[in-house]
Amino acid sequence: MSAEIRPVMVTPIAVLGLGEAGGEIARDLVAAGADVRGYDPLREPPPGVVARKDEADTVRDAGLVLSVNSSRDALPALRNALPALRPGTIWADLNTASPQTKVALQELLAGRDVPVVDVALMAPVPGKGLRTPMIVSGPGAARYAGVLTALGAG
Repeated sequence: MSAEIRPVMVTPIAVLGLGEAGGEIARDLVAAGADVRGYDPLREPPPGVVARKDEADTVRDAGLVLSVNSSRDALPALRNALPALRPGTIWADLNTASPQTKVALQELLAGRDVPVVDVALMAPVPGKGLRTPMIVSGPGAARYAGVLTALGAG
């Protein structure tokens, strides 16, 4: 992330997928003072993360969504969240899905005023959490970088 990015606060933040990466990122967001809600069908959220019942419930009031699930769950997570996504919400995909899946995510959101960010995590998340180096691209990349920079991302 660039030092030229102006910090922007967007709250609340929704985290979909609370496994090894998502759980640690969610914990760091809470520690940084963010209002975080989360959903994972297999795991309870970390302390401080407000548990939600499904993807749509999790994103309904979010300004930023971090989809930190497996690549096979990227499209189903978006489809399940779609009815509740508000215009202006940033959808950030932080998994290793194929380029075709990333394009399909953008196509599902076309015309909805929900900017998409493709986030490549450049190192394992455990031990680094929110400070994991990231490369971001897509229409919402600058806003995403501003939000996470304000919360301590490197």
